[in-house]
Amino acid sequence: MSDQDCFVCRKHKGIVVVPGGPVYEDDLVFSGHSWSVSDQETPYLGGFIVEPKRHLPTWAELNDKEAETIGKVIRDVSKALKKSVKTEHLYVFVLGHNVPHLHIWIIPRYPNTPREFWGFKVFEWPDRPVGGQQEVEKMCESIRSWME
Repeated sequence: MSDQDCFVCRKHKGIVVVPGGPVYEDDLVFSGHSWSVSDQETPYLGGFIVEPKRHLPTWAELNDKEAETIGKVIRDVSKALKKSVKTEHLYVFVLGHNVPHLHIWIIPRYPNTPREFWGFKVFEWPDRPVGGQQEVEKMCESIRSWME
C-alpha cells in the first residue's frame, strides 16, 4: 500500500478529519483520539493513537529519533489520561492487521470496569464511556492542557 492509499497518511495530510485535533504533533509523530468522523459507531472516550508520520508498517522500520519521540508521546499521553479522566489502568498495544501503518493504541480502563471487560474487551462493556464529537473535542482539550 502506498502512502497515497493509507488511511493514517491521509489523516496526517488533513484529508481525513480527526475530531478534537492532535493532542501532540511534530514533524515525526502524530497523536489524537482514535475516533475519526469516518467511523460509524460512537467512540470509546479516551482511546488515543500515536503514529509515526512516515509511512511504515511496524516498529522495526522506525529510526532512532522516531522511536524516541513515540516513546515520549506514549508516556505523556498516558500521564495526561491518568490525570484527566482518572483511569485505573492504561493498555498500550499494537495490532496492525487492518491498517499497514504503525499505530499504537493507548486505551484507558475506567474505575468500576467489571473484570470480564478488561483488556481488549473494554470496548464491549455496555456501560463504557462513549460520546460524540463534542465529548471527544472536550477530552482532547483536557489532554492537551495536561500535556503542556
